[in-house]
Amino acid sequence: MKRNIFMTLSLAIALLIALPGLSQTVNSLSKKEQKEGWKLLFNGKNFDGWRQCNGTAMPANWVLEEDAMKVFTGVGKKPGQGADGDVLYSVKKFKNFELSIDWKASKMANSGIFYNVREVPGKPIYYAAPEIQVLDNVDATDNKIDSHLAGSLYDILPADAKTVHPAGEWNTIVIKVKDGQVTHTQNGVKVVSYTLWTPEWDAMVAKSKFKDFPGWTEGISKDGYIGLQDHGYPVWFRNIKIREL
Repeated sequence: MKRNIFMTLSLAIALLIALPGLSQTVNSLSKKEQKEGWKLLFNGKNFDGWRQCNGTAMPANWVLEEDAMKVFTGVGKKPGQGADGDVLYSVKKFKNFELSIDWKASKMANSGIFYNVREVPGKPIYYAAPEIQVLDNVDATDNKIDSHLAGSLYDILPADAKTVHPAGEWNTIVIKVKDGQVTHTQNGVKVVSYTLWTPEWDAMVAKSKFKDFPGWTEGISKDGYIGLQDHGYPVWFRNIKIREL
């Protein structure tokens, strides 16, 4: 009997070591993360710090659900039609940082995560900001192009589709930006790497849908806001945290 209890305790301890996330509450920071300089951008209780892009309040099609920020199809809109619900964490702009976000897509969902957002009156959030794609890779209508799959630098560089969990399951994306060098790490696997403001970057943009976007031809900003997209589908975001480098 004692031997069985010992084996059970040993297994439990091993699981906690292997999967530290099990012992940590969502939308919180561990002592280790706090020492490393991580800060929460979403506390799980309200939308403090967030607002509509080119607005002053949170759009009506965002709610708190499952300890997450949820965007859903706006009133009078069809799936795939945004309701001007793109949002920013507007407390400050970030330059060199590591950003970690958990996201979960509904069936057919499409959304995105933006960084270095340059907010321009009358212009959309993607006017001059790189986008990390959020997608239900299986059933979304925008799953025909590799660089449109989840974790990709949208329409520029594809991520490995095998690293994505299916609709209804949580994924974690970590975006690291340091002096123009950027990586996307999806569910623990580095899937994209590139360097902003280089001839190689300009060549990639020239082959993308952004080649004639004025904001992109002017150049991606050296810093900016973090943003989340309303693409007209239910998508959840939580554990949104950042540390400046």
